[in-house]
Amino acid sequence: MITQPRTQRLQGHIAEVSISGFRSLKCIKNLQLPQLTVLIGANGVGKSSFIRFFEMLGWMMRSQNLQEFVLRKGGGDDQFFMGARNTPEIKVDLRISTNKGFNDYRFNMAHLSAGDTLMLTHEAYRYSDARKAGQAAWTNLPGIGKESVLPAQNNKTAKTIYNLLRQCSTYQFHDTSNNASLHQRWDISDSVRLRSDGGNLAAVLLDLRENDLQRYRQLVKQIQRVFPTLDDFILEPIGGKVILRWKGKYSDKIFGSHLTSDGSLRLFCLLTLLSLPDDRLPDMLFFDEPELGLHPHAITLVSEMLKRVAKTRQVFIATQSPYMVDRFELENIIVAEESLGATTLRNLPRHEYQEWLDDDYLLSDIWLKNPVGVAI
Repeated sequence: MITQPRTQRLQGHIAEVSISGFRSLKCIKNLQLPQLTVLIGANGVGKSSFIRFFEMLGWMMRSQNLQEFVLRKGGGDDQFFMGARNTPEIKVDLRISTNKGFNDYRFNMAHLSAGDTLMLTHEAYRYSDARKAGQAAWTNLPGIGKESVLPAQNNKTAKTIYNLLRQCSTYQFHDTSNNASLHQRWDISDSVRLRSDGGNLAAVLLDLRENDLQRYRQLVKQIQRVFPTLDDFILEPIGGKVILRWKGKYSDKIFGSHLTSDGSLRLFCLLTLLSLPDDRLPDMLFFDEPELGLHPHAITLVSEMLKRVAKTRQVFIATQSPYMVDRFELENIIVAEESLGATTLRNLPRHEYQEWLDDDYLLSDIWLKNPVGVAI
């Protein structure tokens, strides 16, 4: 395991969320979010809608380009539950918990048929001191427009909310097709953070090898635990660019990414990301089915590394793997269910399931044998 201490702590984390009208999230009320959240559910129940919601928040704050997110994700009408004709408005309430109190942020969205896009019709924020009774008054932001005005506010509360939400980063290393970014030469200067699709993996590995050799060597050892044929990565910059290649232990042949299995490429990406130091990780990491294509031993290793990262970062995992679910605690679990096209998300109170655990049932047993996570 990486032994360097992680000292940078979160300034706050999303503790509670209410979402109505976004994709399949017809009505999610006061959902409690632990710092490490494992979202479980069958195919098609809406786990990805939850992940896409936070991806949208990142686009709203980080790049101030909500409209590009909408364009990439199918247009404005597709963001509403059953379409904008059936759901004219998206409403959101977020609570960010800190050591001193709560920073709340809410916004509403409507559909603009001209251009098939979204418009923010309302934004507000407030701070409530945990030492004082009652809730503070909301500060309503002026204007109606296609982008959030929260990032422009010169206010401590607004900045706290903005600085956290802009860190929402979604990782999905599923695309290993011939034209995937992973197979391309990459600019070696793009190496501080791993991209959401892992496209700059070779540049990140090269930077670790050149500037943090101990961490790089430990990372290689981690990969070798579940991919023992790896000897080392071959990272040779040409014209300021580098491509992913590696050498096996049992021959001199150099393997390119096109000769590497999909599961192995995803493993390289996941372990590299989870081995990066704190200052190279966002405050909130979202993983959509990280277990895809991984051997059970690899799932165990990835799960343990996710737990370690979650000590200093807020981590969200959407999975349908019983094996991965069993690596976590009941308090981490949120169950996704589906009814008439709408997603419901709920926590699992320990007092309701303690008897199962006392009888040596695994979390996956509770999920698969009890009517938990099954469409109703």
